[in-house]
Amino acid sequence: MDKLLRYLLAVAWILGAAGPIPAQTSKAGAAGPDTDRAFTRLIQRYYDAWNSLDVEKAGEFYAKDAGLIFYDITPFEYHGWAAYKEGVKQAFFDKMTSAKLIPNNDLRVTRRGNVAWTTVTFHLSGALKTGGAMELDARHTAIWVKRGGKWLVVHEHISVPLPE
Repeated sequence: MDKLLRYLLAVAWILGAAGPIPAQTSKAGAAGPDTDRAFTRLIQRYYDAWNSLDVEKAGEFYAKDAGLIFYDITPFEYHGWAAYKEGVKQAFFDKMTSAKLIPNNDLRVTRRGNVAWTTVTFHLSGALKTGGAMELDARHTAIWVKRGGKWLVVHEHISVPLPE
């Protein structure tokens, strides 16, 4: 069950890049730059894709460069989207009958030109094929790069708080 729980968190985000453009940072949902409204919609579509339990739908949000690193709870890291996709499918999707990742209302977006980083917490609620249930709160940080007019995740970091 611990491995499943760790792989389950294969969705999320951290810091970004430099550039001469000043960063725009604000909390999504509040009156702020268009970036926040756009990213609020983007994040919801991202979570909807993962909630479909279809790895191909989720893959639309990721850059496919082989050298990219995605951090999950376990294993320590995935090298490239192909490894991430296969690991999530085997460890999570193949074991779940349903899953719902619900982003909280704490999305923060920082953008510098064509690079943005987002942070958000989320709740996972799922049903296992073995009959059990899963409830989990987690943190998600991602670095996004705009390529060809589309924002893609180039690095992701998902974590859960340690037990008290």
